[in-house]
Amino acid sequence: MKKKETQNTGITNLKRFSGQAIQKALAFVTLIVMIIFFSVASPNFFVPDNIISILLATCVNGLLALGVTFVIITGGIDLSIGTVMTFSAVIAGVSVTVWGLPLWLGVLIALATGSIIGCLTGLMVAYLRIPAFIATLGVMMVTKGLSLVVSGASPVYFPTGYKEIAVGSLISKLIPGFRLQNGVLIFFVMALIAGVILNRTVLGRYTFAIGSNAEATRLSGVNVNRWLTAIHTLSGLFCGIAGVVISSRLGSAQPALGQGYELEAIAAVVIGGTSLSGGQGTISGTVIGAFIMSVLTNGLRIMGVKQEWQTVVIGLVVILAVFIDIYRRKKQK
Repeated sequence: MKKKETQNTGITNLKRFSGQAIQKALAFVTLIVMIIFFSVASPNFFVPDNIISILLATCVNGLLALGVTFVIITGGIDLSIGTVMTFSAVIAGVSVTVWGLPLWLGVLIALATGSIIGCLTGLMVAYLRIPAFIATLGVMMVTKGLSLVVSGASPVYFPTGYKEIAVGSLISKLIPGFRLQNGVLIFFVMALIAGVILNRTVLGRYTFAIGSNAEATRLSGVNVNRWLTAIHTLSGLFCGIAGVVISSRLGSAQPALGQGYELEAIAAVVIGGTSLSGGQGTISGTVIGAFIMSVLTNGLRIMGVKQEWQTVVIGLVVILAVFIDIYRRKKQK
């Protein structure tokens, strides 16, 4: 009997892996097709300046998506990542311009701010048993309001050197002629780190375990509440990093900016093959999904599609991605 159960489990895992690999491959093919289509449709798409623009746009949304991937794999959701990013940027700006702290310390404070808020969110979800949707919606509203309060509802401008964090190019100094902004480099490095954490660490294993069956994981002796809190803290850290990158790109912390980013980040995660039901997901899929969102938005804009129709198209893409995820889950059963 045990042998049969083991075989069934192995078959289920194989189906799950195959379905996930197929969806990730489909997302990659979709990305390539989109690039070819927009390149043919507009001569201004596949040019160096626009490619750089796409990469820079991807790094912010991508950083948020990397962090929320862990949360979604657990079967949760986080609607606050966009406003937490903004609040982290505002705190960094106030630290540097009002409190007179050095830039490097302002950056660390931004990362700590994101992590602390993520930790508090995790505590609410894990220990207070507040549904993730409600808890993160509340945090979204709180951080949105605090950003306006702390900044006085006005942009907080950074010293000139702060822009080098995102738009400077460390690689071009090492390899003359090779243009790759630091913001993009930060995104790729963090994607590698996130991949290692998800696939090679205890936190990553428990992330999948909680998403697959939280109660069974708890009964096996794992402190699910503690690991859920850690996962939300990690997501908050990525929000802090995204806050530093976007404020560096703009040269300022915009307190009204942030809401709406969470939807694009979650969309990127789902498009990349991570299941909203939990238990499945990859960092590489999320990276592909983030590029799909950026290429789609950029391509539609270059083709002259109005902003409102861009939103409609992106919404339809998200619905399609969720439908594919639901269909794939049914096929695995």
